[in-house]
Amino acid sequence: MSETVAAARPLDLIALGRSGVDLYGEQIGGRLEDMGSFAKYIGGSPTNTAIGAARLGLRTGLITRVGADHMGRFIREELEREGVDVAGVISDPDRLTALVILGIRDPDSFPLIFYRENCADMALCEADIDPEFVASAGALLINGTHLSRPNVRAASLKAARAINAAGGQVIFDIDYRPVLWGLAQKDNGEDRFVASAIVTNKLQSVLPLCDLIVGTEEEIHILGGTTDTLAALRTIRAATDALLVCKRGADGCVAFPRAIPDSLDGGIVGQGFPIEVFNVLGAGDAFMAGFLRGWLRGEPIETCCTYANACGAIVVSRHGCAPAEPSWKELQAFLGRDDWPHRLRDSAALEQTHWSTNRHPDYPDLTVLAIDHRSQFDDLVVTLGTGNFDRVPRFKELALRALERVARDNHGYGLLADGRYGARALEAAAEMPYWVGRPIEQPGSRPLVFEGGLEAATILADWPLDHVVKCLVFYHPDDDRALREAQDRQILRLFEACRQTRHELLLEVIASKHGPVTTDTVAGLVEHFYELGVYPDWWKLEPAVEPAAWAAVEAVIGKHDPHCRGIVLLGLAATQDALLTSFAAAATSPLVKGFAVGRTIWAEPAANWLEGTIDDEDAVEAMAANFSVLVDGWRAVRERQAV
Repeated sequence: MSETVAAARPLDLIALGRSGVDLYGEQIGGRLEDMGSFAKYIGGSPTNTAIGAARLGLRTGLITRVGADHMGRFIREELEREGVDVAGVISDPDRLTALVILGIRDPDSFPLIFYRENCADMALCEADIDPEFVASAGALLINGTHLSRPNVRAASLKAARAINAAGGQVIFDIDYRPVLWGLAQKDNGEDRFVASAIVTNKLQSVLPLCDLIVGTEEEIHILGGTTDTLAALRTIRAATDALLVCKRGADGCVAFPRAIPDSLDGGIVGQGFPIEVFNVLGAGDAFMAGFLRGWLRGEPIETCCTYANACGAIVVSRHGCAPAEPSWKELQAFLGRDDWPHRLRDSAALEQTHWSTNRHPDYPDLTVLAIDHRSQFDDLVVTLGTGNFDRVPRFKELALRALERVARDNHGYGLLADGRYGARALEAAAEMPYWVGRPIEQPGSRPLVFEGGLEAATILADWPLDHVVKCLVFYHPDDDRALREAQDRQILRLFEACRQTRHELLLEVIASKHGPVTTDTVAGLVEHFYELGVYPDWWKLEPAVEPAAWAAVEAVIGKHDPHCRGIVLLGLAATQDALLTSFAAAATSPLVKGFAVGRTIWAEPAANWLEGTIDDEDAVEAMAANFSVLVDGWRAVRERQAV
């Protein structure tokens, strides 16, 4: 198929087959029996490849079944976040989503338990295959596991014939798991080879349909019916003209576009990368994604091998399968240097690139209603003399209703709420399409102290993953050295905790409370935190009326973190007019995405509601009106800047 025809199709690749949830043991070097906690990731070989290829810039889709359950919805949402077309993902009401439990025992042992009895993805059948959807892609990826049962085998063959009929290409990932063919004990999920003439025969039956075949040496052995690698390759070659690619782990790979030579090194050799092996699970899926990034774009085989080996090397250095897959920018960065540490995950630069280029979704604008205040509500109740602290949580739920009234279901709105008074609002927001942030600092602490005096990682262990960690630090460059060092230690600990627990970080910096602020003050503080090794996903900064101040901040962020999500403005209880004036200056910077404002919006309605002079609806309407003024004002100045 020509590149022109392929480019005209909506998708570059559709993967068909396994899709489930991986529960990865978080304790390294121990038995699965001794694991105490697990990280939940999307999984399944073709699913991993679809995600990896999407991250590398290909347009991908998936054909599979998932349960009509919480885990099935998790898979669908993850795929959508990654940009994978889910038109072929079917929700099965009668079966649960597949599950795998995995561990990292040592560099050579990775125990696996497959929970796949009557699971959703193995119920895929011919009727689930829409030839028109298959034909919307330039290529189809099928795998050996889905040839192990009659129904999924029939589905795979129907899809392969459909893509052939449409002039597309078939990629075959041999993907041999003896346990999924009933050839190994259920507790031996990591076994990679058991000889079987029956399996060989079933796998070989698809060879005439294939244009590209990829497998490890063990998988070449099962496909070729012999443990002599060259003999196996010759057997395969006799049945197909497909490009054959043999994965060789740390030794890279070798590709055979034509006849099989007298030695493996007689093929097109792709050299491996000298990276410490931490976790082999998922490396093959990343290899496939990298190879396809080149092959489906018409790159030379040598380039395809380089992409594939690099992606595999990156993934073997990390925890998890799909989450470890590199983005295109990350792959380019990796290939742009040859001085990476042998223990690749120790590279802060590459890990930051990985984190920052794989976040979803994007936020071209963000307007946030902030009700994370705690001490301010305490002071308000004391000042009013009502003593009704127990009513504050209810008011914060009303604030969420005000946000809904303005935002409806539109993207680009957010809620900033605390876990003390705002817990019910946070829980309700879990079902809504809004950005959610949550404070971790003890109000007013200087030096910085986290909630309850606890370590950041201890606190974040209980937080939902979609809660952005907001931390306010009162920091001025003229602070004494001991104070600055104490604050730096806490901020660095927080950043490391956020990365460990997979939470985004919003760092709020207020300098004006403790010294004079010039055009360069905030930019200097931002520079300081980057030099400390802290890379916030978001910055929350004081409004300034000088465009030069924003230009200085933007220059620093652009130098250190070009993938930063952006800046939101804080309010400091300023008047609406003052904030609108500051918006005009901030809108000159494309890094400023919006605002996170609180007291300007809720202070007066809260006082009136707590005193009983207005009811719930009045409070909601007043906050919605105040919020709308700021939202409209921000959008107006942004639109003027765009003209």
